[in-house]
Amino acid sequence: MARPSVAVVGLGVISRFYLAALDASPAVQLTAVCDRDPAALAPWTATGPGTRTAEDPSGPVLGYRDHHELLAAHPSLDGVIVTVPNDAHAPVCADFLRAGVSVCVEKPLALTSTAGAELTALAGEYGATLLTAFHRRYNSAVGALVARLPRNVPVEQVTVRYLERIEEHVGPDRWYLDPARCGGGCVADNGPNAFDLVRLLLGEVTVERSRIRRDASGLDRQATIALRSPDGTARATVELDWSYPGELKDIQVTLADGSVHHADMLAGHHGFKASLHHEYEAIVADFARRLDAPPRPDRGGAAALHLVEAAYDRAEPWPPGPVPSHPRPAEAPAC
Repeated sequence: MARPSVAVVGLGVISRFYLAALDASPAVQLTAVCDRDPAALAPWTATGPGTRTAEDPSGPVLGYRDHHELLAAHPSLDGVIVTVPNDAHAPVCADFLRAGVSVCVEKPLALTSTAGAELTALAGEYGATLLTAFHRRYNSAVGALVARLPRNVPVEQVTVRYLERIEEHVGPDRWYLDPARCGGGCVADNGPNAFDLVRLLLGEVTVERSRIRRDASGLDRQATIALRSPDGTARATVELDWSYPGELKDIQVTLADGSVHHADMLAGHHGFKASLHHEYEAIVADFARRLDAPPRPDRGGAAALHLVEAAYDRAEPWPPGPVPSHPRPAEAPAC
């Protein structure tokens, strides 16, 4: 039985994790890639080693400069992974959904909740799966934390910290540093991952207040967002930082019985961005399962966009004085 065919649109810094995961996947087959940059596309172009022919459809992968050309050349495509810049997510995803092609899109789903709702509606109208890839949801330490929490003890407080120096992570993808293309900055881009982890632990939440510090270009560099459950019994704090010297990404959960549970998303993964490999392998596996199942709506992508917008809408002035140092926590018992 033939494996579902999948394309990758966007060959920036994140695509290499998807491509490695696809190469290792027994469940799906990479059929084509697309990028506007000739240098990024060079290994896949028809004049290079990445030529797939009609005589050898299982051969190397075809490359395209335009996703419309890719769609026209592959009318039976099953799925696409979209890793283009944030401001292009909505139009590219919409084109594939209208063609009935299932979409896995790197977070955020879109730049606005309105655009996210339109994509969700298109997926339903054309019978396609839509999955927003919140890769930290698939982190092994996060999974272990969720699994060990007792089901009969309520969660009182969740703290998610997502701290990094953004310039060290973007490589040639300088669009991250453009507020218009990124969507704002750390709140628009890292916020969805952090908010998704809060929702994973608490369910639906609302933003109470936020503080955002921006640089001279308007890019948000630091943010602290307070959230709560609808009944007010559980609260969460999300700390985001794009000027942090190094990298720190963790979750701390305090239960009603006073116990504290901690997960370091980078622990055990040695090397820069090393933790991403297993997360993107899990995303590809999840997408492959969804390709073989009836389509279902992507509620997480839209929910994250609403929280991003609320964080911006409720933002208070950043307090004067030095930027917080975000010290590493005392090692909480992994109980």
